[in-house]
Amino acid sequence: MIEAAMIWNEPNNKSHWDPEIDPDWSLYAATAIEAAKAIEVVNPAIKRVLGGISPIDPQFIERLRSHGVLDHVDVVAVHGFPLDWNLWPIHEWPQRIAEMEAVAPDHEIWATEVGVGSFGAEEVQVFGVDRTAELLIGRVPRIFWYSLFDLPRAWGAETRHREAEGSSYYRHFYMGLIREDGTPKPALDHFARCAPEMGIMQWFHFEDPRLDDAVAWLRRLGVRHLRTGLSWADSFRPGWDAWCDRMMEALAEFEMTVTFCFTPEHLGLAPHHTSAPKDPMLFADFCARMIDRYAPAERRAAAE
Repeated sequence: MIEAAMIWNEPNNKSHWDPEIDPDWSLYAATAIEAAKAIEVVNPAIKRVLGGISPIDPQFIERLRSHGVLDHVDVVAVHGFPLDWNLWPIHEWPQRIAEMEAVAPDHEIWATEVGVGSFGAEEVQVFGVDRTAELLIGRVPRIFWYSLFDLPRAWGAETRHREAEGSSYYRHFYMGLIREDGTPKPALDHFARCAPEMGIMQWFHFEDPRLDDAVAWLRRLGVRHLRTGLSWADSFRPGWDAWCDRMMEALAEFEMTVTFCFTPEHLGLAPHHTSAPKDPMLFADFCARMIDRYAPAERRAAAE
């Protein structure tokens, strides 16, 4: 069941939204507003989540408020990786949440990506799971650990940084609780003690071979809340509807936050998935179609 729809992913991160095309984020604001309105029309019970921001930046939220975006969302989401990419220590998590509460006092604040990788040492990830849980469980309504699986090295990470920033790029491949070969890391048992209070964020690629294994692991761990994504860009692939139906059916037992993002090259102001779309209504139509397909109002009402 879909409980929430996130409108884009990390719009203040150039790996996901191109600031050269949209330097004042007015195009993102227009895109997010139209998407939020379209989602509400199809199913007003779905919580509309502002694309989780990374870095956590109160001024960015103020900018979006000035564009009117906060009038159309229910949740402000943040992403934090203090032992891998952020320039603040892990014990400042409550402070970062408080900063968001101060600029969005009428909104729920969710931590839709939290994580610590095993790049340096697997013992560091064990500490990260335990400390993150200690700091955030009971502090915010939703927490999603990123991620269940390590990113396969052959797939590449969604970033424009690559090797330009030392180890930063390579850390993307070590954020999972389960290694690429399918074996669990020591942190997995520590995460299991936190479920169901802590959910999982897991991207599934088009025709991802890990889907069934993921469902089995999520059940074993006792996970209730799952965040994943539906790619607007991938929706133009042959066979995508069938794949998406299979994925959503496999994940139907979990309370899902579904992220809508990634611009098709032929519909962007620039031919790249981080580009603002030529027409925000095309993205809004995609969001509405996905909610109508997987969480129409009458189906959710019957389930409740």
